[in-house]
Amino acid sequence: MRKTLALSVLALMVVAGNAFALGEARIQGKITDAATHKPIPFAQIIVDAVTGHNVHNEYKADKDGVYRFLILDGTLSYKFTYKAAGYANVEQTMKLTLGDINTKDVTMAPGSGATQAAAATPEAAKANPAVAAYNEGAELANAGKVPEAIAKLEEAVTAKPDLTAGYEALAKLYLRNKNYDKAIDRANKALEIDSDNQDMFGVLTEAYTAKGDKAKAAEYRKKLPADAASMFNEAAHLINSGKDAEAEPLLKSAIATNDKFAPAYYELGMLYVRTQKNADAKTNLQKYLELEPNGKDAATAKEMLNYVK
Repeated sequence: MRKTLALSVLALMVVAGNAFALGEARIQGKITDAATHKPIPFAQIIVDAVTGHNVHNEYKADKDGVYRFLILDGTLSYKFTYKAAGYANVEQTMKLTLGDINTKDVTMAPGSGATQAAAATPEAAKANPAVAAYNEGAELANAGKVPEAIAKLEEAVTAKPDLTAGYEALAKLYLRNKNYDKAIDRANKALEIDSDNQDMFGVLTEAYTAKGDKAKAAEYRKKLPADAASMFNEAAHLINSGKDAEAEPLLKSAIATNDKFAPAYYELGMLYVRTQKNADAKTNLQKYLELEPNGKDAATAKEMLNYVK
């Protein structure tokens, strides 16, 4: 009656999507008046990709002219257009540095909206071997070439030992490849630089769970915000190892965190089928069907409801 969970169907907490944050870049800065040097409040920043796929996003500075945001795919080049009422637009095309916070302060001259070109910073224009290796690693990982991606990313962190994003990506890739010791090592390297990195706490929780180190897994789980998917994933590891009794409280916690999380009801129901707690099995399987009447496990749930009558 035991059923192996299809973990890959869920967006796993730490190994999600195709890029799993490999290409993220951060930018911040302050927008000021070129003449008075006073901040320009609520200026608009428009970001358009000039290479690769189409990307268009719009952001605003705060009342003090300060802006900061995340570019999800920092491997592309972008045109940044800065706009504010009464000022000439400022445009700059640049490719951001990955792993670091890019700082771009902008001065705007009074005008009717005509565009001025901003000179690219030397840092943005300068080739960086660590960033080049990181970008190659990101592309390889997104193409599913994990061993090749790992080699490139190791090259990146060797060239730049404080490249947080490189360690993050390596930790996730090693976890995906079930090389738990390497995943733990690289996650800890990232935490040496960024001590409150939630993604790395997630990697460490999953890696230690897979290694059977309950104490360490619990230590890092406590650092994570309550998250139904992560608790479900941990329960899945336990169920697949035949540890229903340990999985049960985690599934209940996942439901307590998110009472619409249908997969947790299904697996809890199946757990109760296996332990012959028919009333509890019926309650949870019915709740699963209520939430996902056409879900991938709906047919099995209906079959099991006939069984536990």
